[in-house]
Amino acid sequence: MAKILDRLLLFLYSLCIGILSVIAILLLSGAIPDSYEALDRPEAYIAAIAVAVILFLLSIRFFYISLRRDRASLPSVDQRTEYGDIQISMETIENLSLKAAGKVKGIRDLKSRIRVSQAGLEIMIRAVVDGEHSLPLLTTEVQRQVHEFVQETTGIPVADVSVYIANLTQSPSFKSRVE
Repeated sequence: MAKILDRLLLFLYSLCIGILSVIAILLLSGAIPDSYEALDRPEAYIAAIAVAVILFLLSIRFFYISLRRDRASLPSVDQRTEYGDIQISMETIENLSLKAAGKVKGIRDLKSRIRVSQAGLEIMIRAVVDGEHSLPLLTTEVQRQVHEFVQETTGIPVADVSVYIANLTQSPSFKSRVE
């Protein structure tokens, strides 16, 4: 929220300074006639134009900064250890949770979403099951596997693992032909 407010203020500031510097440049260059003669010495006149041009260039730079997207920071979980900083991308945590859930027999077509809360990671797993196993046992096993694997591998506390069973797969039925 603070970053958005900072960008908005920077945008408004650069817009105002840009407009004022353009007006000053036009007034000083004589493009807009003024009714009074404020600058009687040529040194002051040149200095005023230089300041107006510098302010205009700065306002263009600030305007660009306020509008560009911050592509450098990808979503990650940051940890501080005694040796330094560690950043683990959200994509890595998603892949770890998918790997752990995929080890459970009867689970197919996995998708995961990760959210970071004050208590730790909140992992949401979406799965399709084969329908041959007990759903409560299957989902409990997925929760346990994902919780233990992600927490052990990353060292980040896992607060919650939610499992959503989206559908059942139809297992192909083979009838034996007896001749």
